[in-house]
Amino acid sequence: MKRKIQLFINEFLKEIEENNAAIFAGAGLSVASGHVDWKGLLKDFADELYLDVEKETDLISLTQYHLNKNSNNRHALNQKIANEFHHGKSPNENHEILSRLPIKTFWTTNYDRLIEKSLELKGKIVDVKYTTKQLANTIHGRDAILYKMHGDVEHPDDAIISKDQYEKYYNTHGAFINTLSGDLISKTFLFIGFSFTDPNLDYILSRIRVTYQNNQRKHYCFFKSVTKKGNEKEEDFEYRQTKQTLIINDLLRFNIHVLLVNDYSEITDLLKKIENKFKRKTIYISGSAHEYGKWDSNKAENFISKLSQEIINNGFKIVSGFGLGVGSAVITGVLKEVYLNKKENLKDQLLLRPFPQGKEAMVQWSSYRKDMISYSGISLFIFGNKFDGGKLKLANGVRSEYEISLEQNSIVIPVGATGFISKELWNETLSKYSIIFNSEDNIELYKKLGDNNLEPDELIKLIIIFLNKLIK
Repeated sequence: MKRKIQLFINEFLKEIEENNAAIFAGAGLSVASGHVDWKGLLKDFADELYLDVEKETDLISLTQYHLNKNSNNRHALNQKIANEFHHGKSPNENHEILSRLPIKTFWTTNYDRLIEKSLELKGKIVDVKYTTKQLANTIHGRDAILYKMHGDVEHPDDAIISKDQYEKYYNTHGAFINTLSGDLISKTFLFIGFSFTDPNLDYILSRIRVTYQNNQRKHYCFFKSVTKKGNEKEEDFEYRQTKQTLIINDLLRFNIHVLLVNDYSEITDLLKKIENKFKRKTIYISGSAHEYGKWDSNKAENFISKLSQEIINNGFKIVSGFGLGVGSAVITGVLKEVYLNKKENLKDQLLLRPFPQGKEAMVQWSSYRKDMISYSGISLFIFGNKFDGGKLKLANGVRSEYEISLEQNSIVIPVGATGFISKELWNETLSKYSIIFNSEDNIELYKKLGDNNLEPDELIKLIIIFLNKLIK
């Protein structure tokens, strides 16, 4: 299973990098935020019908029984949906990780608003679709699209929940079926918190399987391994194990590969590993310079520009806070590589976040730094000085970014050869190298990054070699 998990991480990461990844979220994703699952939502209605919700597997029919008993009056059901999914819940860690990744396509059967909230908190524009009419509209500049195929908590009257609605879904929501079918064909899905008992999805997957047969796109999902309950009989436990194995094997018909976890917390750990590996391809360049030590300004700015260009050329992305004497040269290097050589979108290669100015804005610099650094997995430190009170001083802001990087488990690479605060940080990093890098690997190469006698081109070459070793 460990090998299967590692293959999944590598393969799904590649799909994310190529903008082919999608998420399908079921009720399980929101449970960690305090929302009820389907059984929790319908428990009162099961009691009303003298049924035990824990024994029921066909919850769609259970909802229909409630409506049948109440002459198809949905008031109680609508009120329950509004009360359970509307107030006081916040995105959980899994939501937050997914929102930080550049995944642009989300599907869900949930009514709550945790997915869109988590994306919006990361400053992303979300195009939410919960009616067929909305499918025809496109929000300009959107960063992600969220399809809520069973409706939204703000419109409980239209929420898909009963057997009658499921039976009519093809007629009432056929556009959702066609759109999801297209995404399942062209994107790699990760199903989270989903039990695969939804008849709509089963219908769509069956259509795709019949059409594409042995040429279906590969997808993944998480299942928690069946564990024995407290007073459960051995034969009952074995029965549930057998049933899970049969479901796992059946999903392979649709090229959906199940990843078993022993605890739901392992899902968070796996998502973190994907994020950390993805972030290793994004480098935060920290630095400021009123002067450049032994190098004149032309030589130093050329070094920063060429370094940025080579970083992009080697498949990395850059985040920069536009530090004094550093930021403009970073931009110059990225522009050269992106527009002259790679011919790619600048937005996909450079995240530029100039610091807000003014006394009031300075109070927020710490949180601003944390947000910028959160997009990267490696922080590179160069130079680091400022002119303050008529004197040249070491840049305390660069040190702050070093400490934040460590707190966020980013790899720190102070380039000591550039001097100033970076030299000081290089020495500190060297003294605890095995702790920061979790090994002694490449320590001799790291030591060379502190050599004051290196010429800019030599130093750039060493930095790139070191970076590439870190992501292998």
